Amino acid sequence: MHYFHRQIQLWGEETQTLLQTKKIAIIGSGGLGSSLAFALGASGIGEIHMVDFDEVSLHNIHRQIAFKMGDEGKNKAVLNAQLIEARSPYVQAIAHECNFDTFSKKNIDLDLIIDATDNLPSRGDINNYAKSKNIPWVYGSVEAFNGQVCFFEESSFVDVFKITQKTPAGIAAPIVMHIASLEANLALRYLAGLSVKKDLLYYLFFNNDGELITQKFHMPKA
Repeated sequence: MHYFHRQIQLWGEETQTLLQTKKIAIIGSGGLGSSLAFALGASGIGEIHMVDFDEVSLHNIHRQIAFKMGDEGKNKAVLNAQLIEARSPYVQAIAHECNFDTFSKKNIDLDLIIDATDNLPSRGDINNYAKSKNIPWVYGSVEAFNGQVCFFEESSFVDVFKITQKTPAGIAAPIVMHIASLEANLALRYLAGLSVKKDLLYYLFFNNDGELITQKFHMPKA
C-alpha cells in the first residue's frame, strides 16, 4: 500500500484493493499503447494484457515512449509487458504476440478493452467483439495535431464511423501522449468505480494559433 500511497489518498485502500481484481486488454502496443502502459501499468490493475503482432522500427521510437534505440526488431507487446512489471511488481502484465483476431479467440475474461490501434478496421473488430461479450471499451485515435476519445458502452463504433483503410497523416509525440492520458483517465475512473461519461465522443485539436479546442458529440445508441 505504501507504493500506491498517493492514489490511496484519492480513493482509499478499499478501491485500491478493488483495482487488483481487474483485468484489462490494451490492443496495440505502439504510440498509444506505450503511453497507456506507462499511465496504467503502475496503477495497481491486477492484470494487463498487451496485444501487438508488430516489432519496433527505428521510425517508431520518437513517439512510442516504451522503446529506446537498440529495441528495433523486438516485439512491442513483449517490451511493454516487461516495462510494466519492471515498474510495478504488483501488476501482472501478459504479452500476446498476435493480432486482435487471434487474441479474441482466446476468450480471456476482461473488465475493459482499451483501443491503442492505428486503423479503423481494427477498431471495428474491437467494437464487434466487445459488443458480443458485453464488455465496455475505450476508443482513442490520433493524427497530426488532433485526436478523439470515447468510452463506448451502449453506442456502436461501426454505426458512427465509416470503416476505411485510410492511412494516418504525420504525428508528433505530445499529442499521442495527451490522447493516451485521456483514455487512461477514463479507464482508471471506470475500474475504480468512479463516474465516467459514456458514449460521449471528445474531439480535441490544436488550431492554427496553437490553441487547444475540445468538442463533444453524443453517440447514438446501437
